[in-house]
Amino acid sequence: MVAALAALAPTLGDAAAVPFFAVAGAAFFGVRDGELFETLALPGDREEERLYGLVSFALAGAGLALFASLPRAFGRVPLPYEAFAAATLAVAAGRLGRTLLSRETSDEFTLVAGYVAAGTAAALAGQVAVRLQTGAPVDGATVPLLTFLAAAAALTAALVRSLVFSRDAHITSVLVAFATWGFLALEPTVGAPLIAVGLAVTGALGYVSFAIGTASVAGMLTGVVSALLAVVLGGVGWFLTLMSFYAIGGLASKYRFDEKAERGVAQENEGARGTGNVLANSAVALAAVVGYAAAPHLALPAAPLGFLFAGATATAMADTLSSEIGGLFDGPRLVTTLRRVEPGTDGAITWQGELAGLVGALLVGALAAVGAPLFDPVVSGGVAAGGAVVAAGVAGMTVDSLLGALIEGDRVGNQAVNFLATLAGGAVAVALWAVV
Repeated sequence: MVAALAALAPTLGDAAAVPFFAVAGAAFFGVRDGELFETLALPGDREEERLYGLVSFALAGAGLALFASLPRAFGRVPLPYEAFAAATLAVAAGRLGRTLLSRETSDEFTLVAGYVAAGTAAALAGQVAVRLQTGAPVDGATVPLLTFLAAAAALTAALVRSLVFSRDAHITSVLVAFATWGFLALEPTVGAPLIAVGLAVTGALGYVSFAIGTASVAGMLTGVVSALLAVVLGGVGWFLTLMSFYAIGGLASKYRFDEKAERGVAQENEGARGTGNVLANSAVALAAVVGYAAAPHLALPAAPLGFLFAGATATAMADTLSSEIGGLFDGPRLVTTLRRVEPGTDGAITWQGELAGLVGALLVGALAAVGAPLFDPVVSGGVAAGGAVVAAGVAGMTVDSLLGALIEGDRVGNQAVNFLATLAGGAVAVALWAVV
């Protein structure tokens, strides 16, 4: 009910923050015990006898309302009302959906799905309400975009929620509001078939990754958000290229897992990749996707961003296969000296792992460069462009091994090394683009 106030922001105008401040004041000073307090109290509120969770959420709403409404008096439009309503309602309705389902089941995927479904529906309704008040169109051309924004807001909210405490809904709503604003500013072209297929496929793949144990809940949500952005902001080719890494890389982590665990080279957390691991391998590619969507607005060439994306993804694929397959073989050698070392040593390589990495880079290069007639390729230039991506993937894989041997340890972790390697692979691909 508090979040629904955000949908009234266009009508309330400069006073849009007033109801949120009123709720915060009433919750802080007026509700200290009784049935209403017990209903609204979050973990920790009962010990302190204050509804700090609700108060914080209401104050976050007030701050976003001020940021969305007051600058309009000076002819500026910072935070769009649609982003404000979508974020606030996605967080609140998502929590409601999860809470209702928790009475029936404790299955984490079901609870997350309830959060996302309720959050998406409420965020979509909030955006429609805002547009009806402002006179903006709500038709077949705009509803797919609003649906994408709603789904992106709900997925981002679920992801942030998985990383913070349940009392931090205020942090979640602020982060989601600015993320949604960024998606809206990119003005993506979203058709009904694209958003329908994109949501269905990414949701199904997210479930599979969680069900077979290749991703934790947070890792699954990170992958779903990444895949959704890739298909909407980039296109089908971008989506398939990224998903090839998620799918094959995840399966490679589970391949002969017990044997790798005995050798001390298995992926931690039973092979389930978390948010940190997913982002370490995908952050550069995601930045490239967003940059690609923003390029027309900034009068920048889009082509190098495609090579950055493909090179980083090829590196992630090559490095993952090299580690997961190569770790099964004896006789690893340190990449810097080629001396034999124990399995699991940072910077150790095997020829079998290097071959597996090359195959992974070849797959990504083929997907990125060969699109027609089914979909637009990520990089243009045919075989030469694909070869550049493959070379970048192998180069990035080698950089990962070198960094592992030289700097990885107590101060520099594996995730930082993975990020730097994908950045190097992307940079090599861009450099080769200038030649191709």
